[in-house]
Amino acid sequence: MGARATAKNVRVSARKARFVIDMIRGKKADVAMAQLSILKNRAAQPVMKVLQSALANADQADPDADVDEYRVVTAYVDEGRTLRRFRPRAMGRATTIRKRSSHITLEVGL
Repeated sequence: MGARATAKNVRVSARKARFVIDMIRGKKADVAMAQLSILKNRAAQPVMKVLQSALANADQADPDADVDEYRVVTAYVDEGRTLRRFRPRAMGRATTIRKRSSHITLEVGL
């Protein structure tokens, strides 16, 4: 029995979030939480929230199961929408600043 949680339009680029996701994929939930809590990456906080949400969903689905025995079964990050902002440059030109976002999905199971 597993549970899934998704956070959409998180304001961190997918590339940076994938670095964090790759570290916790396949690990036990308590080990993953410990790793995320000491990681100094900006993407660690939203990933930790999604993991907590997935564990809460698993607890609601099967209250008798021990939450500490769950593993991160599936974890992936997709690109979300990109906000485009413009910055003035020399000689009347403008360049695009792309503010990227991502969709973080985690699935926990036994």
